[in-house]
Amino acid sequence: MKTDLKAAIAQLSAERNLPRDVVLGVLESALASAYKKDTGNLDQDVLAKVDASTGKISFYVQKMVVESVEDPNHELAVEEAQKARASAQIGEIVFIECKPRDIGRIAAQAAKQVVLQRLREAEQRIVYEEFTNREGEVVTGAIQYLEPRRIYVRLNRTEGVLPLEEQVPGERYHRGQRLKFYLLEILEGGRGPQIVVSRSHPNLVRRLFELEIPEVSSGLVELKAIAREAGHRTKVAVASSQDKVDPVGCCLGPRGIRLQSIINELKGEKIDVIQWHSDPGMFIANALGPAQVAGTRVDEERRAATVVVPDKQLTLAIGKEGQNARLAAKLTGWRFDIRSMSAVEAERAVSEEPEPVEEAPVPEIMEKDIFGEPLVEAEPVEEEPVEEEVVEEAIDFAKLMESSVETQEEGQIRFAEEILRSSAKSDTSDKAKSGAKGKGKGKGAKQKKKTGGLWSEELDD
Repeated sequence: MKTDLKAAIAQLSAERNLPRDVVLGVLESALASAYKKDTGNLDQDVLAKVDASTGKISFYVQKMVVESVEDPNHELAVEEAQKARASAQIGEIVFIECKPRDIGRIAAQAAKQVVLQRLREAEQRIVYEEFTNREGEVVTGAIQYLEPRRIYVRLNRTEGVLPLEEQVPGERYHRGQRLKFYLLEILEGGRGPQIVVSRSHPNLVRRLFELEIPEVSSGLVELKAIAREAGHRTKVAVASSQDKVDPVGCCLGPRGIRLQSIINELKGEKIDVIQWHSDPGMFIANALGPAQVAGTRVDEERRAATVVVPDKQLTLAIGKEGQNARLAAKLTGWRFDIRSMSAVEAERAVSEEPEPVEEAPVPEIMEKDIFGEPLVEAEPVEEEPVEEEVVEEAIDFAKLMESSVETQEEGQIRFAEEILRSSAKSDTSDKAKSGAKGKGKGKGAKQKKKTGGLWSEELDD
């Protein structure tokens, strides 16, 4: 009995990874429950004591000493209590030993179930206490099995859950794969504590830096800020507490081997390590790397900044689908507008153009004179009737003027006709002389004749 009991306690302690005292307490609780079930009196407070060295099991009923008993299951008279212990007084607790009868098969089966259940509860309680202190750390686990919306991970002695929202988009998982997880939170439920882990949390990058880089774990290099889009890109701002220490170089390591190990753990996720600066303008310029910044203008009241970059660097500064600018804004905590140099120069040229001169307003009609007196409208002048003789004289004068104009025009026409006739006569005489000289030279010679005041040309037969 002694050897068997000790061996059973040692085996349970090793299998469940529990202390021997915890296993012994669970065994005593199970035996007390089996005793109450066997006696049929479940209201009694029964305690079981197991001596692991000798294997002896003792049962005690716990009662309070009172003057007059009203509840026999929990109270005991003074006289009866003093029989068990002579120094018993009213209000004290006494333990009365009782010897059980032979426990049957049903009671033994019930005791076994209670032992297993209490061991499971004790194991969950220890796990909860252990992982509560480790919340926010990195743990290593192996994937057990996959479901559409969650993945179950084996974490040493317990099991963790990786929800869908904490998974990295595009990352592939398979059974038996060992990964590092960020211990997000511990939830205590009816079936025991539930451990929630994450692969997309930004603090996972922080803990990996602390594991891989000694300067970060020792505090020589401080991680000021982290902005992460899981599975794509992460920006980390670092600073050093000593002037002679290069924080970016410490994080990269020789040939980038330190940073490469972190990238491998994150399955190829890109990581940008930048220099933190107390000046917001310099910090924003560094956060937009690898793009080059020509200048920044910050507004500390609104925590907004305008960043000017060369035209060729505009696409690089914004990044694919705005990722670089978005991560830089998360890292710095500032809102900023990225502008190209050509756009800024064009706006400056427009702002420097002279303003158009405004036209002078049309003066309003004065209603008062310079002395402030209202203007008096002039009275309308009545038109005097015109006499008929004056009208007739005006008509005769107009006709006379028209006749003179026509006479002048006819004289000019006659004078022009006389000039044309004189010139025609001279031309005829000259042509006649020249025709006489050239007569008989050949057929086809041209002759001119005057017909009705006009000139015509005929060919000689």
